[in-house]
Amino acid sequence: MRLLLDSHALIWAADDPTKLSAKARRLIEDPSHDRLISAATMWEVGIKVGLGKLALSLPYRQWMDRSVDDLGLIILPITLDHADRQTSLPWHHRDPFDRLLVAQAQIEGAPLVSADPALDAYGINRLW
Repeated sequence: MRLLLDSHALIWAADDPTKLSAKARRLIEDPSHDRLISAATMWEVGIKVGLGKLALSLPYRQWMDRSVDDLGLIILPITLDHADRQTSLPWHHRDPFDRLLVAQAQIEGAPLVSADPALDAYGINRLW
């Protein structure tokens, strides 16, 4: 199975897996699953670090490199299909990063690992 990780799922998986639900942790740690990280999530985390709204266990670049390696993440680029899909999504959620993740989950057919129940309004397969 291919899993798309939301930003908090990534941060918790990398720095404090005990914050993940038992199901999310099992899924992320299962080596038979592909773990996708959106380029949008990398950008979102970088923005929050740069604004001082998020502290990571290492400087941003080192943390991201380590997380990608340790978790065996596959970086999912933002394609025109993803950008196009988000333009037609209903406005259940205003966060542009979450809207893009929903579009990517839909286009890629990948469940989104996220604790955010507001994303359920989009009818995606959210796992937590």
